[in-house]
Amino acid sequence: MPKILVADDDPHIRSVILFALARAGFTAVEAADGPAALAAFAREAPDLVVLDVAMPGMEGTEVCRRLRQSSAVPVIFLSARDEEVDRILGLELGGDDYMVKPFSPRELVARIRARLRRQEAAPPPAPAQGPLALDAERFEARWQGAALPLTVTEFALLRAMAAQPGRVFTREMLMQVAYPDHRIVSDRTIDSHVRHLRAKLAAAGGAPIGTVHGLGYRFLAEAGR
Repeated sequence: MPKILVADDDPHIRSVILFALARAGFTAVEAADGPAALAAFAREAPDLVVLDVAMPGMEGTEVCRRLRQSSAVPVIFLSARDEEVDRILGLELGGDDYMVKPFSPRELVARIRARLRRQEAAPPPAPAQGPLALDAERFEARWQGAALPLTVTEFALLRAMAAQPGRVFTREMLMQVAYPDHRIVSDRTIDSHVRHLRAKLAAAGGAPIGTVHGLGYRFLAEAGR
């Protein structure tokens, strides 16, 4: 059974989520603050993390940032704040999804299942695109041999664009890649994912994603050589 780490400082919220996960057949572990979440992640190696944004000791955004230094495990943020800037910040820091409190435990379980299904249904490893190497089974990406700590969503976007160098992907097309469950998100959410993806590529010495003003993005054909 997939193992889910639930990190939230509210014991009632943790108990509600753990009960819903148990009913759905998941194994779950819990943490009450940021440092405990990092320790539980290292100890338990969960398949997905449900992460509260506001926690004592260390906020969930910082926990996610540290996880992204070595892992692409899916992260679903929980927050009492519903401002667009907060959602974008969570995605930019490496989150794969964002839910606002109060939330439906059934919807959370559905989103967890959707994220895990995307990983299980991953196609065979894609061939290297020049300096870019992608392993779709492990959700691992490298640029000139350097590991890229991508989220599942970032990996999906990069893989789709790299598979067709030079093709222009509109934001709507990228929404379908990032959110196959047809969830409605804003253009700014896609821009946030791409901006974060570019930053990780730049840190490894690459700049293969070009902007086509007024349309969207494309993987530069010359970058695949």
